Amino acid sequence: MSGEGTDRTNMSSPSAQSHTRNTQGGSSFDFLKTILLVLFVGALAWAYQSIQPPPPKTVGSPDGAAVTAPRIKLRDGRHLAYKEHGVDRDEAKFKIIYIHGFDSSMLDSPFPFFLSPALVEELRIYTVSFDRPGYGESDPDPNRSPRSIALDVEELADGLGLGPNFYIFGLSMGGEITWACLKYIPHRLAGAALVAPAINYWWRNLPGDITREAFSLMYPADQWSLRVAHYAPWLTYWWNTQKWFPISNVIAGNPIIFSRQDMEVLSKLGFVSPNRGYTRQQGEYESLHRDLNVGFSSWEFDPLDLKDPFPNKNGSVHLWHGDEDRFVPVKLQSYIASKLPWISYHVISGSGHLLPLVEGMTDKIIKSLLVGE
Repeated sequence: MSGEGTDRTNMSSPSAQSHTRNTQGGSSFDFLKTILLVLFVGALAWAYQSIQPPPPKTVGSPDGAAVTAPRIKLRDGRHLAYKEHGVDRDEAKFKIIYIHGFDSSMLDSPFPFFLSPALVEELRIYTVSFDRPGYGESDPDPNRSPRSIALDVEELADGLGLGPNFYIFGLSMGGEITWACLKYIPHRLAGAALVAPAINYWWRNLPGDITREAFSLMYPADQWSLRVAHYAPWLTYWWNTQKWFPISNVIAGNPIIFSRQDMEVLSKLGFVSPNRGYTRQQGEYESLHRDLNVGFSSWEFDPLDLKDPFPNKNGSVHLWHGDEDRFVPVKLQSYIASKLPWISYHVISGSGHLLPLVEGMTDKIIKSLLVGE
């Protein structure tokens, strides 16, 4: 009997050893799964944090810059900063609102520098520029859209008492917003000038062949910046702050985006972005990145569907474009103008994107808008 007990003991030893090895193996595998799960969750948390933009440094707040410009309060509680030039608004015959472009501000209006004082006095011109939401000293708008910005323009006019009708002058992405004004507040406009207006390559009525050709003319970094803004706007902040791939040449301030004439103009003036610190002081997300997301989103209207806002010829719309513009291809702009016969289209030979900075050009644009010359 003792032999049988010894045999049973000996026979069970391999099984016990096997069981011990299985338990140890299982424990190791469970530990490895736990480590991998922790790493995966950590990677997700890191990725989530990396794509989240920081909160804006709203002007007037403890973390933001001081308010130095006059501002009006909008119906939703936000504020718009503005700057006036020309004759007193109460004495003006013509009142113009300037809508600035991308990575710009109210301080970059061409009127105080390139609109001749003689013309201002002769025609009694009043101009006002303003910081679009998130730029300069205007409060960010988390619900910004083409429509909301057009309504901001209308509220600005009403807040300043500009009367029932006023003119608008939009440059670059400010020109893109001018399309929204023609859509949503045409009854308030006396006339409009779109100067080198940006184009949303996803407007539904643009022909695929010309659009693809125009898009291909951009540098790859700029193509990808717009693709991200359109298809994955939640990645715009990360894309334009990461170090792995080239970011937008416009945001980076790369001079390769300027035409020959643009570079000549900038060289003569001695600057490229003199007000960049002011422009971006509330954070690049609320100014630049949200601007990209709005400008290249899926719009609720297409400018090519717009009707003549002045069927009674009591106003006019002018579109100005340089044929060497390296920001916005002239071929696509010309197609848009050809589909809107009520627009007066002006193509300037040899000019680039910075048309208003060319000597005499701002006077020419304003004369055509106000008095038809």
